[in-house]
Amino acid sequence: MNQKVRGASLCSRCDEPAVVFQRDARRHLCAVHFMADLESRVTDTIKTRRMIMEGDRVVVAISGGKDSTALLLLLSRLLPAWQNVQLIAITIDEGIAGYREATVKAAEDLAHRLGIEYHCIAFPDLFGDSLDVLLKGRETLACSICGILRRKALVVAAQRAGATKLATGHNLDDEAQSVFMNALRGDLPRLIRNSGADSKGRFIPRIKPLSFISEKEIAAYLVLKNAWNELPECPYTRYALRREVRSILSDFEYRHPGTMLHLMESKEKIERSCAGPLFSAPLRTCRTCGDPSSGDLCQVCLLLRSLGR
Repeated sequence: MNQKVRGASLCSRCDEPAVVFQRDARRHLCAVHFMADLESRVTDTIKTRRMIMEGDRVVVAISGGKDSTALLLLLSRLLPAWQNVQLIAITIDEGIAGYREATVKAAEDLAHRLGIEYHCIAFPDLFGDSLDVLLKGRETLACSICGILRRKALVVAAQRAGATKLATGHNLDDEAQSVFMNALRGDLPRLIRNSGADSKGRFIPRIKPLSFISEKEIAAYLVLKNAWNELPECPYTRYALRREVRSILSDFEYRHPGTMLHLMESKEKIERSCAGPLFSAPLRTCRTCGDPSSGDLCQVCLLLRSLGR
């Protein structure tokens, strides 16, 4: 039975007022126990999946938004659990007018406050123009084009920094949305892809320490850490399929707590079932840039060719 004081629920672990209700676990947590629980779950995700190992040089992709802000805060706090591990913060400035200026500054300020090495790479330096210019007349394709080029920019940044791991702030909502979208498309290769697997040096493994932490929990953590920033939203999100999927899954999660976690668990079961040469095509080498690719040309080179670059 939930205890209450003046209408406020008490923490399930102590007598302090609760600040969070975890609907899937059906428990209330105070600020102290919530932050300890979240940090413990992130640590467990990293350790059980061997995301970070002794001696790793981890590049953290930080956009300035809430997820990457929480990721950098958490990794900097949890770092003593691993020996001889370095963090480097990297921001990709796509060149989106009226949006990127504020988020890049927020990312840089956070890295400097935490005393973490920081670098910023801009689209024009890699692809010749800003995203705004590249998208002229192609605005409805914004998320697809940006996603392909951002991934390439992060790889370049990680390679320049000598990274052994590339950490991104993808949360439970993001991952569940991706599973749902790939299932809707019938895209089995993307559904079972594991970007964190050992590639025997062909690419830098990506890790997602927040992949079992919900978007709402991340927001609550930032508020409690006094790290919440009101920043503008990317103007191109209105074209994204993900926006519609996000709304559908949020509704499902509210009515059926645990839906997103179950999607993630299903993905992992499918990955294990589909392991082996029958389902995984061998990696080839892009004949233009030399990056790992499933065909003669990688996604980036195909895209740049279609853009006339």
